[in-house]
Amino acid sequence: MSINFASLCPHPPLIIPNVGKDKIQEVSETIESMETLAEDFEEKDPRTAIVISPHAPKSPNSFIINNADLFQGHFHQFGDLSTELAFRNDTDLVGSIEDQFEKEEIPFKERNFKELDHGTLVPLYYLTQGKPNSKIVSLAYSELSLEQHFQMGKALQKASKDKNVALIASGDMSHRLNKQAPAGYSPRGEEFDPKLIELIKDKDIEGILNMDPELVKEAGQCGYRSLVILLGALSNLEWEPEVLSYEGPFGGGYLVVDF
Repeated sequence: MSINFASLCPHPPLIIPNVGKDKIQEVSETIESMETLAEDFEEKDPRTAIVISPHAPKSPNSFIINNADLFQGHFHQFGDLSTELAFRNDTDLVGSIEDQFEKEEIPFKERNFKELDHGTLVPLYYLTQGKPNSKIVSLAYSELSLEQHFQMGKALQKASKDKNVALIASGDMSHRLNKQAPAGYSPRGEEFDPKLIELIKDKDIEGILNMDPELVKEAGQCGYRSLVILLGALSNLEWEPEVLSYEGPFGGGYLVVDF
């Protein structure tokens, strides 16, 4: 075994029922796709889910590994005072990851945060379905080069050998799809999302790694580096991307891909 489940998941809090409420129908495609993904996740029954989140505490020159023993999270800041999740850290896998990072000279730092961010929590809400004692590993990307992110993914695969692991790349596409978008409108957002989706469908890893940096920046996305890590982790494995859905009703692009 190694990585037997991999996905790119959006993380809008609106897809949490007690947050989205009357707006939930406007993100129904994303919710249905996450439910489909959850069925695949349950069938694969991974021992641990590694989650790479853009909103976990970050460092510019190092990848961050959260080494807290227990994690908890909620959506209080989004108006949901009842939904709460709890997970255990897979400290054995964390040790294997750190050993592999040291061996390959991949810069990383340990941090101890019991409170998980929404980029981690939203995908896990659907995939683990609130199962108690689910094990996870919480990671954050950095501002290092794309090649280092890809190599970090390769190291994750080696560290996960014989461990039956799920890899979840959390991230939204462009945050600038229309004039109501939180980050403001940019026509480059409408250019970025379909281009990246096509590259994923074509399994064009070189094309993804060599996307125009200005396009990536102007799109105002947060999922690109998570995806690069995931693609590194899938190196030399058999995989086939299935784009389950894409929608952007509120100016941010929500893409769900099962790899």
